[in-house]
Amino acid sequence: MILRFQSKEGQFRLNVELDTDISSVLPQVQEKLPSDVIASSITISPKPHGADSRPIQSLKDVTFGRLGLTHGTQIFLDFKQDTPVENGHSVPANKLSGQDVAPEEDVSSVQIAAPTLVKNPWDSVKQSPLDDRLDQKDGKIHRKKDEKMCRHGPRGMCDYCMPIEPYDKKYLDENKIKHSSYHAYLRKVNQGKNKYESGSSYMPPLTEPYYRVNPYCPSGHKPFPQGICSKCQPSAISLQAQEYRMVDHVEFANPEIVNSYLDWWRNSGGTQRIGFMYGHYEEYEIVPLGTKAVVEAIYEPPQADEIDGVTLGEWDSEDAIDELASKCGLRRVGVIFTDLTVPEDSSQGAAACKRHVDSFFLSSLEIQLASRFQAKYPRPSKWSESGQFGSNFVTCVVSGDDKGQIGISAYQASNAAVEMVRADIVEPSAEPGVMLVQDEDEDNELGRVRYIPEVFYRRINEYGANVQENAKPSFPVEYLLITLTHGFPNETTPKFVKPGFAIENRDAIGEAQEPRDLQTQLKAGANRIALDDTQGVLAVSDFHLLCFIHNLGVLSKDEEQLLCTIAVTHDASLGAQLMHTSGWATLQTILQQM
Repeated sequence: MILRFQSKEGQFRLNVELDTDISSVLPQVQEKLPSDVIASSITISPKPHGADSRPIQSLKDVTFGRLGLTHGTQIFLDFKQDTPVENGHSVPANKLSGQDVAPEEDVSSVQIAAPTLVKNPWDSVKQSPLDDRLDQKDGKIHRKKDEKMCRHGPRGMCDYCMPIEPYDKKYLDENKIKHSSYHAYLRKVNQGKNKYESGSSYMPPLTEPYYRVNPYCPSGHKPFPQGICSKCQPSAISLQAQEYRMVDHVEFANPEIVNSYLDWWRNSGGTQRIGFMYGHYEEYEIVPLGTKAVVEAIYEPPQADEIDGVTLGEWDSEDAIDELASKCGLRRVGVIFTDLTVPEDSSQGAAACKRHVDSFFLSSLEIQLASRFQAKYPRPSKWSESGQFGSNFVTCVVSGDDKGQIGISAYQASNAAVEMVRADIVEPSAEPGVMLVQDEDEDNELGRVRYIPEVFYRRINEYGANVQENAKPSFPVEYLLITLTHGFPNETTPKFVKPGFAIENRDAIGEAQEPRDLQTQLKAGANRIALDDTQGVLAVSDFHLLCFIHNLGVLSKDEEQLLCTIAVTHDASLGAQLMHTSGWATLQTILQQM
């Protein structure tokens, strides 16, 4: 097929095939352009003026057919030329054409776009198996025949009983589902983006918010803060409630997980505690195409605990604990912390209610914490331009409820909140229900000048009118918050069935992990530690015990993997196999000498 190429130097044509690698035509294109053109700066775009441009060099392994180009399609070229030298000084390209140019627009310092911004990351992204399964589901909500409105027979169907979409607002409202699920929202936006029946090329329907100055601006000026233009500066931000949530429900596999976590507060004189939740993700059938985080264990890292907060310490074994969890088929799914105060009047319940509709649910500082964790754990997605979208990381707070009882609340920060924190646009306020917008003329903690776009939000004023407000200097945190449901399963099937081993980093309340505690839990006879029977394999089914054995450093990686498999599968045959390893023999010898 013949493609037409248009540049500021004129037009030319090339004969290519649908399966031709785009990057392979770079020499042919370069032949048609001036000799001083920088090869790495040559970009192609389906639109004039450089819109959606991509460097040809970056399109390796991408064919013309994949981009949906057909015979006769016009492609727009842009490029940069070597800067001429005049009297020993470089001359900006704009000056050669007789135009004045500001120092910050010197094209000699132009940076070529990074590959991560111009490739197609969605082509090679590996989603979770759960996301792949939900992608294959129809997602339609099936309804029974309406006896009052349906006028057809038992095999017929009409508007009153036909299946509806998983994002149907009326259905969500009737079932008190505040936010649609991620996959339901994906169906909604993809329906309007890709028309598969028309044979048009695929376009990712999801785009993550980006509120930072683009460091790879195609306009040819120096990167911010030396230069900035309308093409690289972010647009104004209009905050609104996010209609979907990445995770719909948090389920604790065993009530004892939370109960043992709360023992710190009970035994420490009322100081607070933070922990990381390890578990896995499953389909949540209560919400159409929903996702739930199943918590199997809470790990408590080194920390300094106070009555009114927590300070995290250096966690040297963080990567090792994450790796150990992965050997159990688990990952870090969220963070949990307490905010518990005993009321002065005991008749008011076990814990004071501080978080409610008239105060706050998650403070601005806590939203910043949640946002940073969510940015650290993005959700891979083949439906997003960047190859990732949002995060599955959740934040749980244990505090007093409106009945004075100890309760759990689950939240996520919105995708907009995550990007605003990443872009250093907002900062926490001393008032927990308010988030501050940063000042532009200050340097951030990294010593760089900020660019703060305009931020707006809408609210109902005292006259009942929906008005737009400027978010500077502050705005309510509710615009950045997503509420999740939580609970316990009706029938518990936890992976770890023998909780009770001492929890790590609790020396301050006299709860230390000791080898003799391990000996007590594993001892199945007078002088032997048996893993070849049900009692033995259940004895090692405790995440905190596994962490302690890991810290002893006596098992090899393969032996530790086998131990973790035994802990979650409770397979006595694997236990017998582990008993015959040298590492387990060493551990047995150490414990028998206690």
